[in-house]
Formats: sequence, C-alpha cells, structure tokens
Amino acid sequence: MPASGHSHVRIARPSGDLAAAERLWCGGLGLGVVWRSGPGRRHEEHELLVVGWPAAAWHLELVRSADRPAAPRPTEEDLLVVYLEEDVPEELVARLVEHGGRRVTSPNPYWNRWGVTVEDPDGYRLVLCSRAWRP
Repeated sequence: MPASGHSHVRIARPSGDLAAAERLWCGGLGLGVVWRSGPGRRHEEHELLVVGWPAAAWHLELVRSADRPAAPRPTEEDLLVVYLEEDVPEELVARLVEHGGRRVTSPNPYWNRWGVTVEDPDGYRLVLCSRAWRP
C-alpha cells in the first residue's frame, strides 16, 4: 500500500537524556510509553524511547547511543505542533515546565500569537496551538 494520509508517522530524533525527555513528554504532556529498549535487551545496541497517545497516527522516537552519540542539533524552527482547538491551559504549560520544559518565545510571531512554545531538554520545541488545523 502506498503512503497515504492514513499512514502512521514516526518522528525520530536523538536525545542526550532519555529520562529527562520522558519526564517532559510523558509526565508533562501526557504521552504514554509505546516502546522502550536499551543495551542488554535483546539485540539492541542503543537506548530507544517511543512515546505517543494510544489512538494517534504518529509517535515520537527518541534515541540515544553510547557508542555513537548523535548530539541533538535543533533549530528554533524544529517544531512539533499540537493543535488544541481551545485556549492553551496554563496548567498544562506549568506542568511542562515542572517536568523539565522551558517556555520560550518563538522567532515566528504566528506561534506567539496563537500558542505557547516550550523547549524540551534537548532543545526541540513543542508548540501548543490554540487554533484548529484546517488544510
């Protein structure tokens, strides 16, 4: 079957600290652990943390390899945007900050007007957007 709008999407990126990433993405945003592996488990040569919401058609894969470390190199435009379709709850932003996130200003005024940007422990940015996604 060719790729389509129903294809599952995996966003993969390196992480310098999987425990810190898990605190933010799971404890802060509320994603669940979909998969976890690491050295000594089966044939794995790297640590892997996959997080997401159960019914979502996407998930986030965070990987760390002690033998071949790939340092995260995010820019201010490396964004994961979640469209909430309502005002961004301050309690959610506070929880993200409590779990290791850092609220930042976006260089793009659109995201400052319509959302809140939080940087994860690796420097990647999550935007909580109050708007709805409408292609």
